[in-house]
Amino acid sequence: MAKRQLNRRQSWRIEKIQGERAARAAKRESSAVQALEGGDLGPEQHGLVIAHFGVQVEVEARDGEHAGQVFRCYLRANLPALVTGDQVVWRAGNQGIGVIVAQLPRHTELCRPDSRGLLKPVAANVDMIVIVFAPLPEPHANLIDRYLVAAEHAGIKPLLLLNKYDLIDENNAPALNALLGVYRTLGYPVLEVSAHHGNGMELLQQKLDGRISVFVGQSGVGKSSLVNSLLPDVETRVGPLSELSGQGTHTTTTARLFHFPGGGELIDSPGIREFGLGHVSRADVEAGFIEFNDLLGTCRFRDCKHDREPGCALLKALEDGRVQQQRMNSYRSIIASLPENGY
Repeated sequence: MAKRQLNRRQSWRIEKIQGERAARAAKRESSAVQALEGGDLGPEQHGLVIAHFGVQVEVEARDGEHAGQVFRCYLRANLPALVTGDQVVWRAGNQGIGVIVAQLPRHTELCRPDSRGLLKPVAANVDMIVIVFAPLPEPHANLIDRYLVAAEHAGIKPLLLLNKYDLIDENNAPALNALLGVYRTLGYPVLEVSAHHGNGMELLQQKLDGRISVFVGQSGVGKSSLVNSLLPDVETRVGPLSELSGQGTHTTTTARLFHFPGGGELIDSPGIREFGLGHVSRADVEAGFIEFNDLLGTCRFRDCKHDREPGCALLKALEDGRVQQQRMNSYRSIIASLPENGY
């Protein structure tokens, strides 16, 4: 009992300190914005948020005389929190500092719960989620399906990417082929590459060009190697990956946007690589399994849980082979992991 009370007291103290720091930062930010707006600011122009640093963001000018240049910018107090990938209207000040005056509407956003369980956006205007897995560590359909549900929920196109293609052998090939076959049958795009040897990387680059993409996947699948291979001329702030431990050693906590030579962009961040499903409902999960679409709402009982109920359309489809057992197992596992089973 005493230990629990101590934890609550510690938590309150940490929140109090963080709140005081945030208030001081907001006060400094407000003073800086007032000083900037009291001087000479340039005309309004469009920009792209390419990184976020506390009370400041880095904005790349998209038009006007500053096109292509990067400015550190403050935010006006009436603006919502911005994230990497946001399109904004801003005004340039002196010495490479500017002020963001408006946020343009987002067409997509990736969110994840923060430490308090509140939903927080981590990237905006993403066009494609690249779900990375590899022969080693052994891929699990349940994890892939979780990312697919998240992609469908966010309205973002997924790409399944098998990296380390060179590690496929006679022992793991049957299981990998069966795994990939399920997703190909469902119509998901699947690509096999080797960042180490370069196989398939040109085709991957073609898929990425013209889009804003993010990479997701468990540690050890080679996300850092893919980033470094695709952006060889950039100091990517992506640390080496320990193949022995399987743990990534990402060296930044902020999301940053990188440009591909062919015109596409990559947003890279540990927060994006590991986002989960703590914010979705049972209905969201069901909608994320695209083969369920024509079956939902046709069960005998309106509140069917698709478990043992008679007249369940999903169970009948499973029996007929129209739904794969692998996918049904994932669905049940995801539902079971949701708070209060998704209700």
